[in-house]
Amino acid sequence: MIKSKLLKISLVIAALASCAFAQAADEAFTWSCSDNHQFKTSGGTDNLVLIWDAKNYEMRRENSLPGSLRYKNSNSGFDLVVLQNKAMLFNMRSGTRLADSCQTADMRSGKMPHLFADAEPFTPGK
Repeated sequence: MIKSKLLKISLVIAALASCAFAQAADEAFTWSCSDNHQFKTSGGTDNLVLIWDAKNYEMRRENSLPGSLRYKNSNSGFDLVVLQNKAMLFNMRSGTRLADSCQTADMRSGKMPHLFADAEPFTPGK
């Protein structure tokens, strides 16, 4: 009887913990950029959702230079490059930079981009 109750309690705790983790992974981060541009991202380090101009774009992580992360959406041509101190959003189809010098609130206070927390940036040859 006691073991059964303990098992049920531990299952409930595990379920609640996994829900909290899923919510944290889906947390939206606001990036403020020069020229009053702004976008949001949510998701993990391998795939994220970019919210730009009230539209959602699924971005897939691509190989990048050491110390950077790169996410692309081939349908839109969007290319998000994240460095330690800023991010830039490009439209590769039109060859334009849509947003520059973008930072989250944490980055403005000197912290690394949240995307770097869960993954090492790609390095050549790996």
